Amino acid sequence: MTDSDRLPHEKGFHVSWDQLHRDARALAWRLDGTEWRAVVAVTRGGMVPAMIVARELDIRTIDTISVRSYRGVATTAGQGDLEVLKEPDAALMGDGEGILVVDDLVDSGRTLELIRAMYPKAHFATVYAKPKGKPIVQSYVTEVSQDTWIFFPWDMALQYVRPYRGDD
Repeated sequence: MTDSDRLPHEKGFHVSWDQLHRDARALAWRLDGTEWRAVVAVTRGGMVPAMIVARELDIRTIDTISVRSYRGVATTAGQGDLEVLKEPDAALMGDGEGILVVDDLVDSGRTLELIRAMYPKAHFATVYAKPKGKPIVQSYVTEVSQDTWIFFPWDMALQYVRPYRGDD
């Protein structure tokens, strides 16, 4: 069996709700000591870790940025053209100074590169980082190999559960 024949769950990293909570708290501990003006969650995956980080660091100003990049699921998943669907409040953001941008994972880094171009002085933090995307973030908790598929708790039940609407 070659790596290309391998299904995602065969080199998967399954993250439970408890593990994600512990890892997001660990990320908050790494980010402590800076007075952040706001947290910006990269939707959708960054919303849970951003909420935990904001709670731990007592940050009350939270906004979101929505960038669509992934399409499909599991073996059919892939990155398409990047599309900003929703930007955070422009008056809040400025050039990103004092803003903490949080996502669940940096994979190729394309999504965060786009956001960095928009807010060059923001601090980028993810819970998990793959080697290709790691240079884009200043803070992360756990590095996983590039060919590892991360199964997040919101995607899982006893088997994969498709969202009610959409397919990604």
